[in-house]
Amino acid sequence: MEIVGIGVDLVEVERVHRMMGRHRTFVERVFTAGEIAYCQSQASPAECFAARWAAREACRKALGGVRGMRWHDVRVERAPTGAPRLALQGASRARMDVLGVTDVMVALTHERRMAAAFCVAVRT
Repeated sequence: MEIVGIGVDLVEVERVHRMMGRHRTFVERVFTAGEIAYCQSQASPAECFAARWAAREACRKALGGVRGMRWHDVRVERAPTGAPRLALQGASRARMDVLGVTDVMVALTHERRMAAAFCVAVRT
Protein backbone atom coordinates (compact mmCIF):
# COMPACT_ATOMS: atom_id res chain seq x y z
CA MET A 1 0.00 0.00 0.00
CA GLU A 2 1.34 3.41 -0.99
CA ILE A 3 0.25 6.70 0.59
CA VAL A 4 -0.65 9.19 -2.12
CA GLY A 5 -1.77 12.04 0.14
CA ILE A 6 -2.91 13.02 3.60
CA GLY A 7 -5.32 15.67 4.78
CA VAL A 8 -6.53 16.98 8.10
CA ASP A 9 -9.19 19.51 9.00
CA LEU A 10 -10.51 21.03 12.20
CA VAL A 11 -13.99 22.58 12.49
CA GLU A 12 -15.46 24.62 15.33
CA VAL A 13 -18.74 22.97 16.39
CA GLU A 14 -20.32 26.30 17.38
CA ARG A 15 -19.71 27.64 13.85
CA VAL A 16 -21.67 24.72 12.39
CA HIS A 17 -24.39 25.19 15.01
CA ARG A 18 -24.72 28.87 13.99
CA MET A 19 -24.85 27.94 10.29
CA MET A 20 -27.62 25.45 11.04
CA GLY A 21 -29.64 28.18 12.75
CA ARG A 22 -29.03 31.01 10.29
CA HIS A 23 -29.23 29.23 6.96
CA ARG A 24 -32.16 26.85 6.67
CA THR A 25 -30.73 25.11 3.60
CA PHE A 26 -27.18 24.68 4.96
CA VAL A 27 -27.64 21.09 6.11
CA GLU A 28 -29.36 19.96 2.89
CA ARG A 29 -26.76 21.71 0.67
CA VAL A 30 -23.76 20.17 2.40
CA PHE A 31 -24.87 16.76 3.68
CA THR A 32 -26.59 13.75 2.13
CA ALA A 33 -29.94 12.41 3.32
CA GLY A 34 -28.21 9.49 5.06
CA GLU A 35 -25.79 11.79 6.88
CA ILE A 36 -28.64 14.08 7.94
CA ALA A 37 -30.68 11.19 9.32
CA TYR A 38 -27.68 9.82 11.22
CA CYS A 39 -26.55 13.15 12.67
CA GLN A 40 -30.04 14.18 13.70
CA SER A 41 -30.35 10.92 15.64
CA GLN A 42 -27.27 11.78 17.72
CA ALA A 43 -27.21 13.57 21.07
CA SER A 44 -25.32 16.51 19.52
CA PRO A 45 -26.18 16.88 15.81
CA ALA A 46 -23.87 19.90 15.41
CA GLU A 47 -20.84 17.85 16.56
CA CYS A 48 -21.75 15.11 14.11
CA PHE A 49 -22.24 17.53 11.20
CA ALA A 50 -19.00 19.34 12.05
CA ALA A 51 -17.05 16.07 11.90
CA ARG A 52 -18.53 15.28 8.50
CA TRP A 53 -17.75 18.75 7.20
CA ALA A 54 -14.16 18.28 8.40
CA ALA A 55 -14.08 14.92 6.57
CA ARG A 56 -14.98 16.61 3.26
CA GLU A 57 -12.22 19.18 3.68
CA ALA A 58 -9.65 16.61 4.80
CA CYS A 59 -10.53 14.40 1.83
CA ARG A 60 -10.08 17.31 -0.58
CA LYS A 61 -6.64 17.96 0.92
CA ALA A 62 -5.64 14.28 0.78
CA LEU A 63 -6.45 14.28 -2.95
CA GLY A 64 -4.36 17.40 -3.53
CA GLY A 65 -7.34 19.66 -4.14
CA VAL A 66 -10.38 18.84 -6.26
CA ARG A 67 -11.67 21.35 -8.81
CA GLY A 68 -15.39 21.25 -9.27
CA MET A 69 -16.01 19.23 -6.10
CA ARG A 70 -19.54 19.52 -4.79
CA TRP A 71 -20.35 18.95 -1.14
CA HIS A 72 -22.33 15.79 -1.92
CA ASP A 73 -19.38 14.30 -3.86
CA VAL A 74 -17.97 13.09 -0.54
CA ARG A 75 -20.19 11.42 2.00
CA VAL A 76 -19.44 9.73 5.29
CA GLU A 77 -20.97 6.29 5.70
CA ARG A 78 -20.64 3.73 8.46
CA ALA A 79 -18.95 0.37 8.01
CA PRO A 80 -20.65 -2.66 9.59
CA THR A 81 -18.26 -2.19 12.53
CA GLY A 82 -19.55 1.35 13.04
CA ALA A 83 -16.32 2.93 11.84
CA PRO A 84 -16.65 5.86 9.44
CA ARG A 85 -15.76 5.38 5.79
CA LEU A 86 -15.91 7.66 2.78
CA ALA A 87 -17.87 7.18 -0.42
CA LEU A 88 -16.80 9.43 -3.29
CA GLN A 89 -18.51 10.35 -6.54
CA GLY A 90 -18.36 13.11 -9.15
CA ALA A 91 -15.22 15.27 -9.27
CA SER A 92 -13.79 13.66 -6.14
CA ARG A 93 -14.09 10.18 -7.63
CA ALA A 94 -12.58 11.41 -10.90
CA ARG A 95 -9.61 12.85 -8.98
CA MET A 96 -9.15 9.49 -7.21
CA ASP A 97 -9.05 7.76 -10.58
CA VAL A 98 -6.52 10.23 -12.04
CA LEU A 99 -4.22 9.67 -9.06
CA GLY A 100 -4.74 5.90 -9.04
CA VAL A 101 -6.11 6.13 -5.49
CA THR A 102 -7.96 2.98 -4.45
CA ASP A 103 -9.23 4.20 -1.07
CA VAL A 104 -9.45 7.31 1.08
CA MET A 105 -9.45 6.25 4.71
CA VAL A 106 -10.91 8.56 7.34
CA ALA A 107 -10.81 9.01 11.10
CA LEU A 108 -13.23 11.38 12.83
CA THR A 109 -13.28 12.81 16.32
CA HIS A 110 -15.38 15.43 18.04
CA GLU A 111 -16.14 16.88 21.41
CA ARG A 112 -18.21 19.77 22.65
CA ARG A 113 -16.18 22.53 20.95
CA MET A 114 -14.20 21.02 18.07
CA ALA A 115 -14.45 18.31 15.44
CA ALA A 116 -11.58 16.94 13.37
CA ALA A 117 -11.00 14.56 10.49
CA PHE A 118 -7.86 12.92 9.17
CA CYS A 119 -7.79 11.31 5.71
CA VAL A 120 -5.20 9.14 4.00
CA ALA A 121 -5.45 8.55 0.25
CA VAL A 122 -3.80 5.24 -0.71
CA ARG A 123 -3.20 3.08 -3.73
CA THR A 124 -2.72 -0.66 -3.51
